[in-house]
Amino acid sequence: MTTSAMPQIKPEYVHWFRNSAPYINTHRGKTFVIMFGGEAVNHPNFNTLIHDFALLHSLGIKLVLVHGARPQIEKNLQEAGIVSPLHHDVRITPRTAMPSILQAVGAIRLQIEAQLSMGLANSPMYGSRIDAVSGNFVTARPYGIRDGVDHQMTGEVRSIDIEAIKNNLLHDHIVILGSMGYSATGEVFNLLSEDVALSAAVALGADKLIFLGKEADINDNGRLLHEMIPNEVDRFLRERDLNNEINYFLHCASVACRQGVHRTHIISYAKDGALLEELFTRDGSGTLISHDPYEEIRHANIDDVVGLIELLTPLEEQGILVSRSRERLEQEIDNYSVIERDGMILGCAALYPLDADSAEVACVAVHPEYRNGSRGADLLAFLEQQARSHGLHKLFVLTTRTAHWFVEQGFAEVDASALPKARQEKYHNGRNSKVFQKTL
Repeated sequence: MTTSAMPQIKPEYVHWFRNSAPYINTHRGKTFVIMFGGEAVNHPNFNTLIHDFALLHSLGIKLVLVHGARPQIEKNLQEAGIVSPLHHDVRITPRTAMPSILQAVGAIRLQIEAQLSMGLANSPMYGSRIDAVSGNFVTARPYGIRDGVDHQMTGEVRSIDIEAIKNNLLHDHIVILGSMGYSATGEVFNLLSEDVALSAAVALGADKLIFLGKEADINDNGRLLHEMIPNEVDRFLRERDLNNEINYFLHCASVACRQGVHRTHIISYAKDGALLEELFTRDGSGTLISHDPYEEIRHANIDDVVGLIELLTPLEEQGILVSRSRERLEQEIDNYSVIERDGMILGCAALYPLDADSAEVACVAVHPEYRNGSRGADLLAFLEQQARSHGLHKLFVLTTRTAHWFVEQGFAEVDASALPKARQEKYHNGRNSKVFQKTL
């Protein structure tokens, strides 16, 4: 084969694959609980989702798949002529409906197991050997009478057989949980699959709980909310009229975070590749709910020097910032604050004390791909709080190209003579920077 005839690898694919390596290493050996409804099983993208589950499994991620079956149950009940209404989006399950429900749930389980067993050549599943297991892992109790309504054979999760699930995960099995639970008396109850997923994730101490919904774009006035914390979720639910699916996903995510699940993701099953994009790229494709902010501003430490160099070098080469050597950054690291997101330094700023009453703000920088937002202003506010805590009343900044931005942040241009004397002596360095001051 000649060189010209060889297939070319797309540069964007190479870039993505290289940048996914930290996430592959981070996720290996972790436990993910992934929930999807019966609507996802009926969607044309479900075959691709199965391939993505297999890929996650091949990367050493321990998977618990929780499926719902509402549309399949509705179809079976309609064909059988059985009425099983919903009350506050919870099914009232007469005993006569159970055979139809069991048939729907069992058929989905068998479908998932069959698709995970595929190993056809020229398919993404080729060469994979996946053992999927299901069983009586969920113990249930009656949902009971709520608002005067007897929900009959509808139940709620009582407990999860953690040891049995962990043992299967230890042996590289994918565990499948349906929307059914079993009582100590041998009865079978119809459960909410979201409740099963939440209970399993909390009981297992899962690293991630992932909800796959049809329309998983959670927006605030047209802006996709990439990350939230439980308090923000609670406020969002109070202020918005959401569809039942997203409403319940968010509620479960808030509860999960407060009960020890590190991160919950809400993603669309209808978007091809959304699951992989969410797990293996920095910005993801859906909404992340975490107990701690996904993106944090903090004081820098010596381990951040490499990230600072990568952030600052392009700006130094353009003459926007004064060049700083690695040695200088290491010596002055205590003056720096950074915005970190999943191990990447997105922004930085430094605060240099000048005298007993003032300090200089320097080296304010935000990664080019993350300048749409308030990160620069947030960094500045963080420095201002530091200055106040040290009893300082004035902030100075010297800039050649970002004068308007600092004016917008409350700074006013002053003559260089307003600088403390020690700083004035270093001012005349040929850059002819403008001097701005802000009184705290």
